[in-house]
Amino acid sequence: MRLDEFIEFEASERAERRRLAAEKDYGILDHLDSFERRFEEHVSDDAVVGSVSPSIFVGRSDYPNVSTGLLSPVGREERADAFETSAAWYEEDVSISDVFDRRTSLLNSTRGVDVADAGATGGVESVGSGPAKSVHDAWDGWLGVQREVAIADRPVDVEIGLDGRPELDFDIGTEDIKTPTGPRAAARTAELGENPHVPRPVEKTLEDDDWRAEGAMTYLYRRGFDVYEINTILSAGALGRGRNRRLVPTRWSITAVDDTVGQFFRGSIRENPTVDRIEVHRNEYLGNAFWVILVPGQWEYELVEMKSPGSIWNPDPEAGVYLAAASEGREGRTGYVEETAGAYYASRLGVLEHLDERGRQAKALVLRHVSDDYWGPVGVWQVREAVRNAFEGEFGAAETFGEAVRGVADQLPVSLGRLRRKSTMAAGLQANLGDFVDAE
Repeated sequence: MRLDEFIEFEASERAERRRLAAEKDYGILDHLDSFERRFEEHVSDDAVVGSVSPSIFVGRSDYPNVSTGLLSPVGREERADAFETSAAWYEEDVSISDVFDRRTSLLNSTRGVDVADAGATGGVESVGSGPAKSVHDAWDGWLGVQREVAIADRPVDVEIGLDGRPELDFDIGTEDIKTPTGPRAAARTAELGENPHVPRPVEKTLEDDDWRAEGAMTYLYRRGFDVYEINTILSAGALGRGRNRRLVPTRWSITAVDDTVGQFFRGSIRENPTVDRIEVHRNEYLGNAFWVILVPGQWEYELVEMKSPGSIWNPDPEAGVYLAAASEGREGRTGYVEETAGAYYASRLGVLEHLDERGRQAKALVLRHVSDDYWGPVGVWQVREAVRNAFEGEFGAAETFGEAVRGVADQLPVSLGRLRRKSTMAAGLQANLGDFVDAE
């Protein structure tokens, strides 16, 4: 499909999506009354009754002394797996309110630990038919239950003893919503109500105390584990060399897995032939629009983010569009990306997965427009899934990179001139005088 035809087609699709989502849904707080009722029914004075934990959470404040939590969908145990962030959320087409409802419905039963407690100090021993376990107490007590939940391939029955009855704070603000948890309660004990099922590849990574975390992550990914599952296992301190195993804050583990798997793919495609034409792909989800331009040539990647005024990351309606960008060449980067943070690695992973599947390499420019429809942050997973799925269906073809960028720039909230001044890849285009006239 020619680029102009593709843009016209996408504009029609966007108009229909805007019509269906004309009224923003700020009903996130509406479910809190029902949550409080469920909490009253399922929480006794000192225990969560009938708890099922689909996942864990490791905080980053006061590192290395962090807060670790078991997440429980109180009163919704039969749907526990639906509360764990995964690619299925995109397939379900969850809304921002759906995400907030799920996350604020998870009771986070927490205890403070030192991240080094996850490291083994002795050998390992076989325990029944389960994975080989360290003689260190990382497999006992609170930390052991948390690790069992993290390595299991389905939600686990857990009985949680609370340290007194929690005071629930339902004054939910953006700082609370940024985390993947809801109300918190101090936990005293945790005991498994069943023997969790642990996949054999995970057992293998646990049994090998000499396996570096990066290699174990790649191994699991190549055996069908998605990054969501791997980052939970990493976060629980269940990957890496025995003595060096550490709990990893959830936010850090997400980026670490995206980066590690992305580096693996970058190495695997470096000798592949390049794409044979310039392609323009597009996807839109939860108020975020992504344009992915693939250009023949050796691997090169850049993410440019445009955050509209009134969006969650640029709330001042008079502030103008905020731009951020980061890039890498054939050999990648040596330091963490600050300006675009986790979105950089999540977006890059989606592009690299696509190129690896095709047996190709390319230069890739990803343009992300965060519109004011993105009224609440849901997490970097939506970036990953939107880019992953941008390659489905029709795409536009352009004769030159300049044609592709100019065509897409007409659909962006900034002028081509401003884009060129921010983007390393776009800056290489031959310029016309009119390109530098901002039309904000």
